[in-house]
Order: sequence, then C-alpha cells, then structure tokens
Amino acid sequence: MIKQIILAFLGSVFPVILFNIDRKKIIWAGFCGAFGWATYLVVYKYNHSPVMSSFAGAFVVGIYSEFMSRKLKTPTIQFSIPGIFPLVPGITAYNTVSYIVEQNYAAAYSKGMQTVAVGGAIGFGIMLSSTTYRFISNIMKSNKERNLTL
Repeated sequence: MIKQIILAFLGSVFPVILFNIDRKKIIWAGFCGAFGWATYLVVYKYNHSPVMSSFAGAFVVGIYSEFMSRKLKTPTIQFSIPGIFPLVPGITAYNTVSYIVEQNYAAAYSKGMQTVAVGGAIGFGIMLSSTTYRFISNIMKSNKERNLTL
C-alpha cells in the first residue's frame, strides 16, 4: 500500500514537470495524487467498487486542489489535473481495446462500461468537490461578514 502511494506521488509529479508548472508546486501536486490514491485504496478495501473508489479519490483531489490553490494563490487546475493522473483508468481502457481486437465483445463491453463509469466518477468527484468547497467558503465568508456587522 505504501509503495502504491509513493508511485501515485511520482505519477502526479511527472505531469507537473511535463506541463511546465512552477517548480515550487511540484511537491504539493505530488501530495495531491498521493492523497487521492490513498483515498481510493481505503474506499476500495471496504466496497471493492472501482467507480465509488475513483469518485472518493477524485473528491479528495478536488478538495485538496481548492485548498492549495487558495493557499498558494494559483489556479486549481495546477493541482487537480496532476492529482487525477493516478486515478485515470488506463489499464481498463487498454483491456477494452484488447478485447475488441480479440473479438471478445462481451468482455469489451464490460470493461468499456467500467472505463466510462470510472471516468464519469472522476469528473463528478472533481465537480462536486469544487462546488462543495465554494459553497462552504461562501457560508463561512457570509458568517464572518455578519459577525463583523454585529
């Protein structure tokens, strides 16, 4: 498990280098992927669903990205894109194509649907985390302003 988290960290660091994101943010983007993958592993251990696990991992990546973007004053996407790299279902997509080439259409359909579901779960997790973070931030900001006027 620790080895997988370290590899997820590295899997998030290398896209930062590839996309030429500021070097000061490399470590933070690596932590984003590591936290997302650790969440994936914990959720997968209990429910054995790659879709739900990917959603939870993407949600954590999104929350972390929103928090760090405010803290480091940088766009959220500089953390969220490298952070979801470990969650992307690459081997499942490869297996889908492999089954199509082998003309095993039942298995291709199954793996293809899983690939689409995991991809959708990642997108929904990022979207929901961003919306949730902004909603909570707005509530906290309005409470702070209300307390200042009292």
